[in-house]
Amino acid sequence: MDETTLATVRLRPKADARAIRHGFPWVYADELVTDRRTMALSPGALAVLEDGERRPLGLVTVNPKSKIIARMLDRDPGARIDQDWFAARIARALALRARLYDAPYYRLVHAEADGLPGVIIDRFGDVAVVQPNAAWAESLLEPLVAALVGVTGVTAVVKNGTGRSRGLEGLAEETALLRGEVAGPVAVPMNGATYMADVLGGQKTGLFFDQRDNHRFAARLAQGARVLDIFSHVGGFALAALAGGAVSALSVDASTAALELAARGASASGFSERFSVRKGDAFAVMETLAEEGARFDLVICDPPAFAPSKPALEAGLRAYERVARLAAPLVAPGGYLGLCSCSHAADLSQFRNASARGIGRGGRRAQLLHTGFAGPDHPMLPQLAESGYLKALFFRLDG
Repeated sequence: MDETTLATVRLRPKADARAIRHGFPWVYADELVTDRRTMALSPGALAVLEDGERRPLGLVTVNPKSKIIARMLDRDPGARIDQDWFAARIARALALRARLYDAPYYRLVHAEADGLPGVIIDRFGDVAVVQPNAAWAESLLEPLVAALVGVTGVTAVVKNGTGRSRGLEGLAEETALLRGEVAGPVAVPMNGATYMADVLGGQKTGLFFDQRDNHRFAARLAQGARVLDIFSHVGGFALAALAGGAVSALSVDASTAALELAARGASASGFSERFSVRKGDAFAVMETLAEEGARFDLVICDPPAFAPSKPALEAGLRAYERVARLAAPLVAPGGYLGLCSCSHAADLSQFRNASARGIGRGGRRAQLLHTGFAGPDHPMLPQLAESGYLKALFFRLDG
């Protein structure tokens, strides 16, 4: 891509160009000169970013409709964003995952940290699911997918074009099979269990790889335990706990489809006799279990993002507190409670405090044993590390 054919956008004189030079990947709308020419650029357009003194900083993608108006793609302002460029980024990402994991089941590309802003790619063996959550990636999806197939050798590629991020970029929702065939849910071996991922119709890409390390820690607490997995999805914590030696596991979720996949995973893992499900609203089911006098040695709650944005933060923290309040009485004396948050807006301290308040309101006292985060296939840029979304707190409750 010839630099002379590209538009040029420029930082305002008071904007901190040093942050960009030192690796910060975003330019906010109030940091950029937003003249008529810049505002007329189509979402996802490529442009050369200059500092206030017109010195080039790199090649960016611009979306005038977004609060993050520009995202850095390449420090070389003359870079060509083509299949070869995508292949180099994907190959670098693949080299890291191949070092970390002995089987090709992982998050292959994690957006900015892997040099592909707004792009998520999860790999399920020979199947890859691509989330082009930014306008530039949507417009360049074909060379991206071609590079993905060429580098990894996957035979099927699914586009999952759903979620809040696409709406913020002005993109429509769409799920489509772009390459090959997918015959039903994909079996995923992980932590000694087999999970079933619905890559065409499930939540996100079909499975939450980010919880893998937290599943493993929970499994260490599960030997000989009665386990309750609330907001279970496809059995994430329950199946890992059964692989770790739990005597029983009950998965609770509002989705019939998710629970069916969890049951199929339990069967494929050889855990069916120790596994059961209960469909219903998680809060209502916890209240019912308390009325029934049910107690479990390990209770895990992994709800959806209650605070996906700052305006939702206060309500989200109240919801996390309520989860902890209802879950704590279900833990047997001396048992364990795991509480998770995938909310970007709620930082670790806020989530920990809400969880502690809830445990106290549930009439229990607790030791905080372990704090978990997303695994290493979900790397972060150091400049964005404070916005790490996934937090998992593991407590031992009083006797």
